[in-house]
Amino acid sequence: MTKSKGCFDGSMPREVLEYYLSHAVSAQWITMSDTLEDDIRVIVKTGIKFLGRAAGIWKGNMPEEAHFARTKESAEKIHAADPEVILQACIFEALYREDVENVKVPLWVFEAFGLPPADRCFDYDACLFPEGTKTWDCMPDISKTETQMWFYYRGRRYIDCGCEAFHMGQIHLYTGHDRGYRGIGKVLGMLREYAKTNARRHKVIFDAHSHSLVVNGKSLLDYNAMPLTRYPVLDRPGEKLVLVREGKSGGGVSPEGVYEKALPFLYEYDNWGGRDRWAYEHQTYEERAWNQWWGGDQISWFANQDEEARNRFLDYTFKWTAVNNPDGFFAFPLMRGIGAGGDGQELCYKLNNRSDACPCGFSQEDEVKRIFETGYGKYRVFSNPSMLDYGGRDEDDPETGVRYPEKVVLYGSFQPYVGAVKDDSNSEITRMYYVGGGKYSFSFVMPFAGEYDFAVSTWGTLSACVSTENPFPFSGTGSKGKLVIPKDNTVVRVTFEYMKDKIEVETAE
Repeated sequence: MTKSKGCFDGSMPREVLEYYLSHAVSAQWITMSDTLEDDIRVIVKTGIKFLGRAAGIWKGNMPEEAHFARTKESAEKIHAADPEVILQACIFEALYREDVENVKVPLWVFEAFGLPPADRCFDYDACLFPEGTKTWDCMPDISKTETQMWFYYRGRRYIDCGCEAFHMGQIHLYTGHDRGYRGIGKVLGMLREYAKTNARRHKVIFDAHSHSLVVNGKSLLDYNAMPLTRYPVLDRPGEKLVLVREGKSGGGVSPEGVYEKALPFLYEYDNWGGRDRWAYEHQTYEERAWNQWWGGDQISWFANQDEEARNRFLDYTFKWTAVNNPDGFFAFPLMRGIGAGGDGQELCYKLNNRSDACPCGFSQEDEVKRIFETGYGKYRVFSNPSMLDYGGRDEDDPETGVRYPEKVVLYGSFQPYVGAVKDDSNSEITRMYYVGGGKYSFSFVMPFAGEYDFAVSTWGTLSACVSTENPFPFSGTGSKGKLVIPKDNTVVRVTFEYMKDKIEVETAE
């Protein structure tokens, strides 16, 4: 019998972790879903293997014990349908008095921290930063023992419910006083140790909103995660966005004990409050475009597009991730709150096809199934390097001795659709990567079909440019070549050979 790619017990090599991340979704509070049976149908049908944000409390809406009982019951139902699925729980960067002060500190928490037992509840005030610290009023300080106890308590409860992964929120905020990340490192280590005996498959994995959390060469996280960074497009009808790469995933020795130049990275459409109604009533089209990128959080913008546009943007995000980050994956939205400003939409986005079983579905499960079946490999071959080091330094052409340029930029009318300024010959966003032998390459995804122009700027100036239209170097923004994009979401790779002034364009749909 062939061993499943998702099989693990006590250890999770990178290829197994990437199997889960390549079939990941954001499934916020799915353990509390009122359409759980239909959600499970979608999970099985599409091949989803990782349910991000499946369980958690931002600000509690049910008693503590009822929350964990419901989480455990839902997890058991999901695992009965597919035992491979990983459920991720959340421990966030915000605490609220009503959630903390009503919970008795269990004996096992005192024992884990080597403290004498006491008959008391968790102390909310003892979890916070000192007064006068410029943080949120509800921000926990992980350098404090009480906060560590709370995080550990929550983590163990979720492990006992069947969760095997944790999202740790905006980790760089609540570690502001945690010098050397000793506090958070202690808590994560304690939960990993508990999982060795008590987790479903004797292993838990951690992520947080971070590009890197490495101490003495070792990563505290199994992979890094961030929301997608986007950029408004103003010359198209409606509300259009393009995605822009921001930073890279740091490397280090993984929790598996393997050195990685770059750890895996997971992108998502984030939520934090829905649509800004005030912006829609009082701001101009252009002002709203720049106000949190169309006046709201990411998932609310997405949910308020029509079905065709949403499908197109899912396909675009998937291809963009494959091309812009060879270590990256995208957590497709399965279930995500869209706040109170949804302009008539449901208050929760759900991937499910709309039906009697899920009347609030947004009908995109078939698109995600198609994308999962396509897989990342088809577009990874076009991927830009994982390391943001453009190279080309102090290297000469072996035949002529001519020094290769350190900075080479692709510019033209296509640039706004990849998040840059039109005809910006000095852009870092469309800077080409040196790939050796005097060649430079840059890949991107064009979200809109059409005809554009482009050229190559050597040394990042307009005084020494090359194009497919002009056989001789030229200066300025004229004489650019044509870039024909046959379909929306076309993947493009441009390769430039410096000494021969040769430009090659490859595309994939």
